[in-house]
Parts: sequence; C-alpha cells; structure tokens
Amino acid sequence: MSLFWRIFSLNAAGLVVAAALLLGPVTVSTPVRPGEAAAVVVGLASLLAANALVLRFGLAPLQRLGLAMATADLLRPGARAAVAGPAETAALITTYNTMLDRLEAERATGAARALSAQERERHRVARELHDEVGQTLTAVLLQLKRVADRVPDELREDVHQAQEATRAGLDEIRRIARRLRPGVLDELGLPSALRSLAAEFTTHGLTVRHHVPGDLPRLTQESELVIYRVAQEGLTNTARHAAADRAEVLLRPVTDGVELLVRDNGKGLGGALEGSGISGMRERALLIGATLCLQPAPGQGTEIRLRVPAAPGKTR
Repeated sequence: MSLFWRIFSLNAAGLVVAAALLLGPVTVSTPVRPGEAAAVVVGLASLLAANALVLRFGLAPLQRLGLAMATADLLRPGARAAVAGPAETAALITTYNTMLDRLEAERATGAARALSAQERERHRVARELHDEVGQTLTAVLLQLKRVADRVPDELREDVHQAQEATRAGLDEIRRIARRLRPGVLDELGLPSALRSLAAEFTTHGLTVRHHVPGDLPRLTQESELVIYRVAQEGLTNTARHAAADRAEVLLRPVTDGVELLVRDNGKGLGGALEGSGISGMRERALLIGATLCLQPAPGQGTEIRLRVPAAPGKTR
C-alpha cells in the first residue's frame, strides 16, 4: 500500500469512529465533564500516535536512501540501497539503484578509455626518451670521451665531471623510460617485471623482498599491467611517505585468480585522505574486475591487497 493510502485510511478510520460516536448515544456536556474530556484526549492521542507510527515506518526507507546517496562511492561499487517501504518509496529506491548501475558502467567504460590512452602516451613518451634523448646523450658522452683524450691536463677534471653528469643524466632518462613503460613486462613477463621492480626500489634506506612464483594462473595483458602498476604505486608511496625500511611484494595464486600483496613496516595510513595515487589504483582495479583493499599491516605499516580474476585457460 502506498504511503498516501496508509495515512488516508488511518485518518478516515479515526474520523468515521468519531462521527459514529457523536451520532450515537455518546454526548458532550456543557460544561465538559472530566470523563468526557478524558475520552476525547485518549482518542486524539491514539490518532496522533497511529499517524506518527505510519509516518515513521513509511519514511524510514527514505532516510536510509538519503544515507546511501550521501555515502555512495563509484570507486567502491556494489553497494545498493535496500528496496523497502511503500510503493512510491520502493520505486524511488529502485530508480536510484538503476542509476547507480548505469553510472558505474559508464565510469568503468570511461576509465578504461582513459587508462588505455594513458598507457599509449606513456609508451610514446618512453620510446621518445629512449630513442631521441637517450641517443643524443650517448652521442654527447662519446664526444666528451674523445675530447677528454685531447684536452690539457688542467681541463681534464672538468671534462671528466661533464662526462659523469652526462652519464648520470643518461641513467636517469633510462630509469624514467623504464618506469613509464616497463619493457621487461612485455619481454619477460610479470614475475620477472615484479622482481626487477623490487630490485629497483631496494636502496640504502629501503629493503624490498619479493616472492613471485612462476606457476601463476593465466592472466590477460591488461591484468598483468594493472598488477605491475599497483605494485609500482604501492612501492612508490612506501619510498616517499611511509618512512619504512622494509617492504615486501608477494604474488600468489588464489581461488579463481591471483593476489598481489604489497606490505611495509612504515607509519601506516593514519587519518590521511586518499590521494590521486590510491584513486588511480582503485580505478585500475575496477578496469579488470579486481578488488583492492588498503588496510593496516599486522604490527605496523600499510598493506595493499589486490585480488585479480584469472583469464580463461590453463596456468602458465
């Protein structure tokens, strides 16, 4: 029954009862007697209480709907408001849930296009850095080497410093190109790429351990790229913000897929808001139908869990 008919029926019943009592043997004296006043007050209180109950239970689904709308997050899909209440309220909640389904589908499609374009641009920039800038710096380094053999002794140290600066710049260009588009992922596969990533982040202040078996379930190319990017972003956050000295990267097979675990012993998330890096990880996870969970690590630090469904086929 709709909320309108519930309230109308209740009020109509109260008015019919009141009219029946007035037309019957019940009378109201002038002045009003205490018993008559008490009967009127009790009847009025009963009618108001019944109206309050009907409105309370009838409007409760709307309050729950308002809470669901205020807390909705497209990066955490799947949450829906429970369809309940009168016909109008149930129809409104159903419409809202349908709208959420459409918004999540459109966001997933848009995120897929955006991330695909981003990866293509990363690949283009990495190729130009490696081919153009890298080759130019290599040529400069060779020229400096030839010059170093001819310059006077008093200038040899300056030329040597220029060589070292050029060599450092060339190494940095190569490192940036590898991070933009990991060639080892395309050439050697995901396990080798994650091991190389752990070695890259292992510095004097941070030790990154890894456990990446070779016999993993079959994954799509998009899934492998998402796993690599999530591990890369997790280690980047650890190196920049966590103040940690140990981290680990684990990739293990689970039921119907694989699970990536990136854990550190740093200061943890605390009350910090999620930045663009974590939002990017969530969007990448949604792109391949994976689930991402960020939580405090056992003891101390932060733990990132990414569960990725396997592609149809055999393990490899």
